[in-house]
Amino acid sequence: MTRSDATDRLLDRFRTEVRGLGPVAVWAHGSLGCVGGDDYQEGRSDLDLIVVLDGPVAPRTVWRVARLHARLRGEPLVAKLHCSYLTPGTAADPERRHLTWAHRQLFKRPITPVTRRELHSFGLVLSGERPDTLLPPVTDGELAAFVVRDQRDFWRREVDRTSNWTQDAWVDVGMTTHARAAVTLKDGRLITKRAALDLLPELGAPVEVVADIRGRRYPEPGAPLREVREIQAWAARRGQLTREFLGPAIDRLVAAYT
Repeated sequence: MTRSDATDRLLDRFRTEVRGLGPVAVWAHGSLGCVGGDDYQEGRSDLDLIVVLDGPVAPRTVWRVARLHARLRGEPLVAKLHCSYLTPGTAADPERRHLTWAHRQLFKRPITPVTRRELHSFGLVLSGERPDTLLPPVTDGELAAFVVRDQRDFWRREVDRTSNWTQDAWVDVGMTTHARAAVTLKDGRLITKRAALDLLPELGAPVEVVADIRGRRYPEPGAPLREVREIQAWAARRGQLTREFLGPAIDRLVAAYT
């Protein structure tokens, strides 16, 4: 885990600010919560949070949430902070779209079965009630059905959008999400991004792409820097290799579990 005072300072500041909304609970999931946070890489990993509010998310609540995040804008790492807001009365519906702050804006999105399983398995309670007291459990069937849909309906479609795959984030998340999906569908487990990188070569992923992701996510001290032209040429080649692997791999995975 790579974590310094900057992460704890932002989390402490967030908890202080959110108290004015009267939260029932504040939880962390994703890299920060996963297996004690051993996959969290400060400055690279997102800070994925869930806040459960006691009352309904009314228009005034939306305004107060926007003001809360505006007050945090001077904090280091704040661009990585993502948070969804729900209530005990809305928590049970996995299809419901909840108020969310991410990428410096407010919008609505569901709390997916993967996130819900993460919260039950290794969610980090920052304050208040535990996830198992407010969120219904996710069955293996519900989790598997979501993972198949995500691979088939989102990632398989995105593989065909060439421009996305010159970007680091698309390569990193697309590749690790596929490996994680394969494990979840095989035995119901959730694994870290680090474990996904270890698995990808066994799934037939191009080793140079896996090495590229590992080198950026878990950099070795003193690693040589590339020239700009070399980076641009590699980004194009890496995108091609990634798409050539992911398309057929997703098709095989979806066919095996539908």
